[in-house]
Amino acid sequence: MNSQPQIKKGLYVITDCERLAPDELLARTGRILQAGVAALQYRDKTQNESRKEIAAQLQEMCRQWNTLFIVNDNVELAKELQADGVHIGRDDGDPRQARATLDQRAVLGLSCYNNLDQALEAQAGGVDYVAFGSVFPTTSKKNTVHASLDLIKVAKKRLDVPVAVIGGITPDNGKQLIDAGADLLAVISSVYQSSDPYEAVKRFNQLF
Repeated sequence: MNSQPQIKKGLYVITDCERLAPDELLARTGRILQAGVAALQYRDKTQNESRKEIAAQLQEMCRQWNTLFIVNDNVELAKELQADGVHIGRDDGDPRQARATLDQRAVLGLSCYNNLDQALEAQAGGVDYVAFGSVFPTTSKKNTVHASLDLIKVAKKRLDVPVAVIGGITPDNGKQLIDAGADLLAVISSVYQSSDPYEAVKRFNQLF
């Protein structure tokens, strides 16, 4: 990376590794990227021994479509691949430590759930974007907390970094999140479990 990748406003797709076999995941990702998304996050909570190979293939696909490629949780893998960035959660270590490990130009994102104070602290610590959620009920993650529309509105006013939202987002309910100030709609099931991922992404893109 010669300069820090730009975080564009739009759809932020997270891989559905838990429910899709690698071949199906890659095939559906191809359709998703073809439709045009702001970023793709490789999130794999399985114990798949081929994680590095899958991540490398996804990264190459993202390069072909000029899409930001983010690795979830695994700072070392992101560094090894020279990914565009890494996204970490509450239990994934200190953002400052992640920044020290990564190339300084890498994008660093942090899950802040429904905690605005954490987001403000993260921004002061050099995080490049923050994520709030779950904004709606979701089947993709367990034990989620609720982030309200009012929180998104306040966060957008007080933060300078882009705001991502996640949790149960569909083309039918996404517009109210954008109107509240969300820069990125992060989705999993709405595209990967769709009968036509390409068309699902196109519907989301129309919201922006």
